[in-house]
Amino acid sequence: MAVGEFAARQLEKKRKKWRWKKAHYKLKMKGLTQKYDLLEGAPQAKGIVIEKRGVTARQPNSGIRKCVRIQLIKNGKQLTALAPRDGAIKFIDEHDEVTIEGIGGSKKGAKGDLWGVKYKVVKVNNQSLEMLRTGKKEKVKR
Repeated sequence: MAVGEFAARQLEKKRKKWRWKKAHYKLKMKGLTQKYDLLEGAPQAKGIVIEKRGVTARQPNSGIRKCVRIQLIKNGKQLTALAPRDGAIKFIDEHDEVTIEGIGGSKKGAKGDLWGVKYKVVKVNNQSLEMLRTGKKEKVKR
């Protein structure tokens, strides 16, 4: 590697070249995070529940994870979101308005043993799903 009084141009050139090896930089420069993000850069979004469904877990796990199919209000796109924890799916009905957020997998990918499920339900009809689940609040009838 060049060191010395006149090495700055070579060092800068190499630094720019090797920056493309970093996954975060490559995604940012190609604009892939905005291209495939259904929430369009927002941390949360509202949507209407279309249907409830069970998603089977990947190998080596088995079991049916409770998920809901949602159509976003802001852009009309459909996605699958997880109803987290035990018994949460009971409080979500069709045509409810839910708030979703990213599930927290690395690089905005799917988390754990679920194929293509990148979002989770946080609120149902503007009430916290966790509060409904633990019995501290009752669901609003619409």
